[in-house]
Amino acid sequence: MYDVLIVGAGPAGLSAARVLKRAGVGKIAVLERTREPGGLPRYCGHLGFGMLDFGRMWKGPRYARALTEAAGVPILTDTTVTGIGPGGVVHLSTERGLETWQARTILLATGTRETPRGPRLVSGTRPWGVTTTGAFQEMVMKGLRPFQNPVIIGSELVSFSALMTARHGQVNPVAMIEENVRITAQRPADVLAAMVYGTPILLNTKLVSILGGDRVEGVEIEQDGERRTLACDGVVFTGKFVPDAILARTSGLALDGGTRGPAIDSTFRTQDPQVFAAGNVLRAVEHSGQAALEGRAAARMILRALEGRLPSLGSAVPVACGQGVASVWPQRLHAAPRGRIVLHARMETPQRGVLRLSDEHGRTVARRRVSVLPERRVELAVPAAVLTGVSALRLEVEQ
Repeated sequence: MYDVLIVGAGPAGLSAARVLKRAGVGKIAVLERTREPGGLPRYCGHLGFGMLDFGRMWKGPRYARALTEAAGVPILTDTTVTGIGPGGVVHLSTERGLETWQARTILLATGTRETPRGPRLVSGTRPWGVTTTGAFQEMVMKGLRPFQNPVIIGSELVSFSALMTARHGQVNPVAMIEENVRITAQRPADVLAAMVYGTPILLNTKLVSILGGDRVEGVEIEQDGERRTLACDGVVFTGKFVPDAILARTSGLALDGGTRGPAIDSTFRTQDPQVFAAGNVLRAVEHSGQAALEGRAAARMILRALEGRLPSLGSAVPVACGQGVASVWPQRLHAAPRGRIVLHARMETPQRGVLRLSDEHGRTVARRRVSVLPERRVELAVPAAVLTGVSALRLEVEQ
């Protein structure tokens, strides 16, 4: 019997372990399906990690090592959790075979994954040289150069991470391709890409098909209604992240239709009172520092759960998405005499107006003025005391 089992040794899981260990929790273990702990940052050989949780500016592998060292608990790698059952039962696949463990509480911190070629429905041949950012970064970190002149598909923050990895690996992308009329990441990422890396960004451009025999020889693109061929020897699909929520789904935990991750309440609990979730498994993607902060916050709630100090699941107030709001988390809120709850939301389309949270009678509970793009997270602070007596909530944007 463990006090806490943490599934996933990325920033959220390892940060939670660190908080729990320091608080004196006795029996903790982190379960990681890959061979090394640290999560996705261990593949990112560029600066940009550690500011929010360590106050340092590190490269990804250094940050991953710091997370692992600070956790201070057993980390079992090459261990796959195949299912979670009622009563804290955890089914594992290990080098020793299939095992069943049990825990008082479980934290899901399984992170996120990129969308590869298949689900994007890109036509063409199937040559060697097509990869995702994670696979590309892992190859470069191992000293491999899978191609010399690829195209990068997408313009999210991770797309520019792929661009920095390419420079580190002496790979020269011929272009970055974005379907929309602006980049997804915040500016001036596009200016830096062109000026520092010399990589043009083709906006309003769609990848139609991949060309080549044994290896990639080029891509067919469509820009402003006209098709042409762009010579390249590789394709890196970046972004379009989705929560890695397969374990949650197969274990019967409810998933939210908007975030596509586990539905949680404001204490990070899923519908199972012994199972918590934090980090990028909750929604598409946030940077590693935000995931680490959520892991720490979830750990504090787990400490309260171990002491029997959390409210009942049934007392939470559900939050529905209204006009303009694509997703919100947490999806259920608990009233409290003091403190505040921070709602996180993403919009369906660019929105400018007032983000308003109202109760079942239409009365405003919290509000703030926003001007936000669909890919940006927006926060709304809600005083927990105002939720007393409320049975339903709705979040929407009023113009």
